[in-house]
Amino acid sequence: MITIKNLHKTFVTETVKTKALNDISLHISEGEFVSIMGPSGCGKSTLLNIIGLLDDVREGSYHLLGNEIVNMKEAKRAQLRKQNIGFIFQNFNLIDELSVYDNIELPLIYNNIKAQERKKRIQQIAEKLNIMHRLQHYPQQLSGGQQQRVAVARALITNPKLILADEPTGNLDSTNGNEVMELLTQLHANGATILMVTHSSNDAAFSQKTIIMKDGEILSEKNNQKTVNVFTE
Repeated sequence: MITIKNLHKTFVTETVKTKALNDISLHISEGEFVSIMGPSGCGKSTLLNIIGLLDDVREGSYHLLGNEIVNMKEAKRAQLRKQNIGFIFQNFNLIDELSVYDNIELPLIYNNIKAQERKKRIQQIAEKLNIMHRLQHYPQQLSGGQQQRVAVARALITNPKLILADEPTGNLDSTNGNEVMELLTQLHANGATILMVTHSSNDAAFSQKTIIMKDGEILSEKNNQKTVNVFTE
C-alpha cells in the first residue's frame, strides 16, 4: 500500500534551513497496523503529514496505492486523500458549532454522497461505535472518550483504505485511551490499514510493528518482539 524510498524533507525560512526527514525508506502492506515512535521534533509528524498527503515532498519516492506522490499537483493529492485516507487527531478537530451528526456527515458531503446514503452510513457507524444516543449533541457536551469516538466515526465514514492516527490518546485518561486503542485494534482485525504516531509505548504495543525515529531518520523497526537495525555497514 505504501512504499517510500530515500525520502527527504527540508523546511526553509529566511534565516534557517531545517532537515526534517533524511533518507527515509519504509514499506507498509495493506492490512498492517504500524506505530511510529520517537522524541518530539524527530520528524514523525512530518512523515505522517506527507503520507497523509497534507504536505508535499520533492526528494525521493513515495508510492501510495500505486500512485507516485512526489511532485504530484495539490489538486490530485487532495482528490486521492479525500477518497482513500481517514484522519484521527489528538485534539479531535471536531467543529463545536456542529452536532455530532453534522461532524460525521462532513466528509460525505465533501465526497458528494447523496443525502439518503449519508443518513444510512451515519446511522450504521454510530451504532457500531455506540454513539447513536449522542448524534444530536454537540462536542462540548461529550467526554473526551466520546469525542474521540466521534472523530473515529468521521474518519471511517468514507470507508478509507488507510487510517492515520496522530497521538489518538494524547488528550485522554488511561481508561478512555485504552478504549480508543481497543477500538483501533478491532478496526485492524476487520481489515483496516492503520498508521499511528504515538509517544506511548503502551499504545504502540497494540500495533504489529513499531518504527523508531530520531533526528529525521528511522533508527529501527521492532516487529514481533524483535528489533531489526535498518542501517548497514
